[in-house]
Amino acid sequence: MPLVTLSQKELHRLEAIQKIRGRRLSVVQAAELLHLSRSQVHRLLQAYDQDGAGGLASKKRGRPSNRRHDEDFRNTTLDLVRDRYRDFGPTLASEKLLEWHQIAVSTETLRKWMTEAGIWTSRRERKKQLHQPRGRRDCLGELVQIDGSHHWWFESRGPRCALLVYIDDATGKLLHLRFAGSENTFDYLIATKAYLQEWGKPISFYSDKHGVFRTTHGSEKDRTTGLTQFGRALYELNIDIICANTPQAKGRVERANQTLQDRLVKELRLRGISTIEAVNAFAAEFAADFNARFGKEPRNPKDMHRTLAEHENLDSAMCRKEFRTLSQALTLRYDKVLFILDPSVFVSAWPGRRSSSATIPMAASRSWRAARPYPIELLTSCARFTDRRSSRTNAWTKPLQWWPRCRLAATSSAASMDPAAPARQTICSAFPMAARAMATRSVAASLVDGRIS
Repeated sequence: MPLVTLSQKELHRLEAIQKIRGRRLSVVQAAELLHLSRSQVHRLLQAYDQDGAGGLASKKRGRPSNRRHDEDFRNTTLDLVRDRYRDFGPTLASEKLLEWHQIAVSTETLRKWMTEAGIWTSRRERKKQLHQPRGRRDCLGELVQIDGSHHWWFESRGPRCALLVYIDDATGKLLHLRFAGSENTFDYLIATKAYLQEWGKPISFYSDKHGVFRTTHGSEKDRTTGLTQFGRALYELNIDIICANTPQAKGRVERANQTLQDRLVKELRLRGISTIEAVNAFAAEFAADFNARFGKEPRNPKDMHRTLAEHENLDSAMCRKEFRTLSQALTLRYDKVLFILDPSVFVSAWPGRRSSSATIPMAASRSWRAARPYPIELLTSCARFTDRRSSRTNAWTKPLQWWPRCRLAATSSAASMDPAAPARQTICSAFPMAARAMATRSVAASLVDGRIS
């Protein structure tokens, strides 16, 4: 006896036909049960009497469909998909085939073809991506993972804020913690500056692809144009930054965030801490206790942190720098404030330089050595502007009344102040900033070989 394959529907019909032949069911009752006409039930009885159970099987089973596409059409369509739409899904690929090539194929047919050809894998069949563990680095400071963790750190006692975490890959120790309102460039610069002052320069930082660390814009000719302000600061200090493609790649800091969201929240609750200032003061004590409990000894006792070189300056690097052009009238405009340089022989060659830059350090300007004063004046007509963060109009007129002029100092690495000398000069001015959270702000421009750069 040949093997007969029946569907569930055909098995249901076979059961009804056998009941009719056993006189347990009438033809009328079977027609109602199978939702068929009496004539169709009689035809099924005839097929059963002639061929047995195989007579109820569909005659189309095992035969190609009359509405199928021929092999040439199928191969032509798959060739187009491979060449132009390999990373397209079946739905979008079918739309583009009709739009660009006038090839009409249903989405499900194309999905079947692409699956059979190995171009498309359904979501159910896709295997979960594997993330195999990576071994720790050998030395302290060889790789430092950084991340921001947004959480209700103060629970209901305070606002939601972000914790900036710096953890060493080799030892798993918390090297620095800083709480901030959000993950932003300024707080990362402040936290990194404090980290570098305490530990020194690591070989590299390992972060995610947050906008603070990575940008998609930039010129192929100039490496620095493709960097964010944070990336540019690390580039000046010769510190590498690596952006992870997945959270699992920087699992060390991700797991530390989970531990901190459990332990640190409860510590803050017990101590009644509910402000960012208070928790920043407590962070160092908590990090020391955390490291004593969970820190590991590195495989190599060598510390890879480096000291700052003589030409490196934290205040100059850990700041925001933007390019400006000095006008022919010896004016420099930044943040809707116009700075006017007093004309002199020294600055006569500066106007029109397109490589100018403005630098805004995060703290008060430091004392500059070998200063030769160049007065700079703030034009009060530009002193009214709109704060971008609060969307409120702030007036600088009152602060400028007691700060009418700022001193623009030029410093030189050479003893001579000759403008033609190939030395590096730096000009710096400081002015009060009442409309922002900082007490002071400074604007600086660096000159290389007589150019503002």
